[in-house]
Amino acid sequence: MRRLILAAAVAPCLAASTAAAQRPDFAAFDAYVAKAVKAWNVPGLAIAIVANDSVVFAKGYGVRTLGRPEPVDAHTRFAIGSTTKAMTALALLQAADDGKLRLDEPVLRHLPTMQLYDPVMTRELLVRDLLTHHTGLPGSDQLWAGNDYSIGEIIRRMRFLKPTASFRNQYAYQNVQYAMAGEVLQQATGIRWSDWLRTRMWEPLGMRETLPTVAATEGQPNVATPHMVIDDTLRVIANRTVDPVAPAGSVWSSVTDMATWMRFVLDSGRVKGKRLVSERGFVDWLSPQVVVPLSDFYPAARLAAVHRVSYGLGWFLHSYGGDDVAMHTGSIDGMIAIAGLLPDRRMGVYILANRDHAEVRHALMYRAFDLYNGRRPRDWSREVMELFDGLEAQGRKAQAAFVNARVPGTIPSLPLARYVGMYADSLNGTVVISMRNGGLHAAWGKGFTGPLEHWHYDTFLARWDDRRSSPDAIAFSLDATGQVAELRASGATFGRVPAERR
Repeated sequence: MRRLILAAAVAPCLAASTAAAQRPDFAAFDAYVAKAVKAWNVPGLAIAIVANDSVVFAKGYGVRTLGRPEPVDAHTRFAIGSTTKAMTALALLQAADDGKLRLDEPVLRHLPTMQLYDPVMTRELLVRDLLTHHTGLPGSDQLWAGNDYSIGEIIRRMRFLKPTASFRNQYAYQNVQYAMAGEVLQQATGIRWSDWLRTRMWEPLGMRETLPTVAATEGQPNVATPHMVIDDTLRVIANRTVDPVAPAGSVWSSVTDMATWMRFVLDSGRVKGKRLVSERGFVDWLSPQVVVPLSDFYPAARLAAVHRVSYGLGWFLHSYGGDDVAMHTGSIDGMIAIAGLLPDRRMGVYILANRDHAEVRHALMYRAFDLYNGRRPRDWSREVMELFDGLEAQGRKAQAAFVNARVPGTIPSLPLARYVGMYADSLNGTVVISMRNGGLHAAWGKGFTGPLEHWHYDTFLARWDDRRSSPDAIAFSLDATGQVAELRASGATFGRVPAERR
């Protein structure tokens, strides 16, 4: 895998001659992309391809917002989601170059009040561990996706998150720890994460269309709108902010700017011959850190015959058709991104779109790779669509099994008013159950509010007002005296708060 790192610096001539010999047919590729965008019913998509330090293809398709005429072009801003993570990791590597921190020093050196569930993990957690998804802590997106917590409160609540695996023993994707990495950066350097990215990356690279948060897009021109299928209809939805955990995935950009970013990566971290990160830091950035089980990797990899996957510092690393690949996706409600690089060939592709989980991104990435690796063109769009149609059918089957397990003719154990109250969990916050219009109503943070429909026994179905979120089962449990003692939702248990403590 070290060849992946060194090739960007030592093999430009080979890559150039290979690409030139193949003479990619961009007219055919353009037609293929347009057809795929239509087939996947994506409102708008933009794509850029770079090769040998040049942008060889950059184009937009469709519209920024359904029902409006404004077109997507190569300068349209979209949420880049978790492709932000590579920038956050690079910022820490740059700070390490400056002598402000070391990736292999304890996080406690910079966040002295941090406390995790396991005291050993609290003591031993390194800055590097924040970037590699293998602490043993599961995902904890509920701390920011529906709540209104500050990053300080989110980090405080991490002490209640129970590990699901032993420390450094198992890969598990973890967004909050990237947010913690941003806090480490600020404490170590005195510079906010967003200011660091702007002054140490975007300005030197000339990335003038890139913004750090969704809040920063307000009033800006040429910004795409997110879309999602709700009730079998593709609809415009509101942006779901990632700003509380910004270093994990809050950046917005265009494929024009991200093409510049890819050229920088493919040139081993240099711009106009000047290094923005040391050679040692660059090698670390794109070096395997953690093994990723294939079961936890993108389904489209099955079609690409990917057999081994690792995670670097903000990058997934694997091979395709004999080429080493560095890639990452980004997924925010109604928006997608994907970055894919073939460092040996000094080639990269970046895709942005404004439909939720539009997995055409994988199809177009591999189709672009095939322009440069000499493989016969495959109809990746059709193959990936068939794959995901099958996965969706499995999901519908699981949903049908849930519905079929419903026991008809049951009633709640108690009058509805007896379920009213506050239910709290140290990690996940508070669920408030109230009476509205003769029925129960749930409010869990600001993002999950809605009526409860009786399902069976003491289980209710929450139909959230924000239709982006699927209904959730909420089950109440009674104690030995017949009083409601707790509720369970989304795998968490919330204990009832006594009236005198409310």
